[in-house]
Amino acid sequence: MTSDSGALSRTTPCVERLGQVFFGFRDYLTPVGLAITLLVSRPQPFLGSPRADGWLDLVGIAVAALGQSLRIAVIGYAYIRRGGIDKRIAAPLLVREGFYGHSRNPMYVGNFGLLLGLSLVYNAPVVYLVILPAFVFAIWTIIRAEERFLADKFGADYQAYSREVPRLLPRLRGLRETMAGMHFDWKRVLRKEYTTTFNWLTAVLWIIGYERVLWGGFDASRPLLLGLACVQALLLVGWGIARWLKKTRRIK
Repeated sequence: MTSDSGALSRTTPCVERLGQVFFGFRDYLTPVGLAITLLVSRPQPFLGSPRADGWLDLVGIAVAALGQSLRIAVIGYAYIRRGGIDKRIAAPLLVREGFYGHSRNPMYVGNFGLLLGLSLVYNAPVVYLVILPAFVFAIWTIIRAEERFLADKFGADYQAYSREVPRLLPRLRGLRETMAGMHFDWKRVLRKEYTTTFNWLTAVLWIIGYERVLWGGFDASRPLLLGLACVQALLLVGWGIARWLKKTRRIK
């Protein structure tokens, strides 16, 4: 992804402006990327074997689950409101608590885990060579634009923070002590993450079903598709309950 150096280095204004553009449309990057992936590529069985591809699917799901777990931990312990204002970068304060005391961008690391996991499940050369690098580039420009914004707003405080805390890969030393002194807000996790969790799990189900129909035909894949449909129904029920709890403010 990006260099993990501590000190903030200057990038070209073009990169930062591009990052501001991507920031404004970041919610559409994944749907657009998935649509392009389906239009320009077809999944390939790992090592030419659907059976071997099933093992790769499990690896991809595990990688995505790790990314999701990191996002849950970050949101549960200390969450940065980086939704922006009018699609522009905004930050009311400089958060250094929780995982942000060990990585300056842990949510983006989690996002990359989700993207990499889904890429492994889909397993197409164009995804590895074009789609995934494009996502990494977009995330990198957003990170650099956010860093410039934070440096301009918080000055010496952010410069010191950037020297002390890695940009991406979390520093594990002292992490247990950091978490032990904080409260985990599961209600905030449920409010913030129920849609993300539903979306990537749904993507996994549809990719696996699509692959099996593509390689084995609909009739041969019918038992698997039925099982996937049952799991999808459970996900829909879970998503509906979480949304109801949020909209009725029962998990405020």
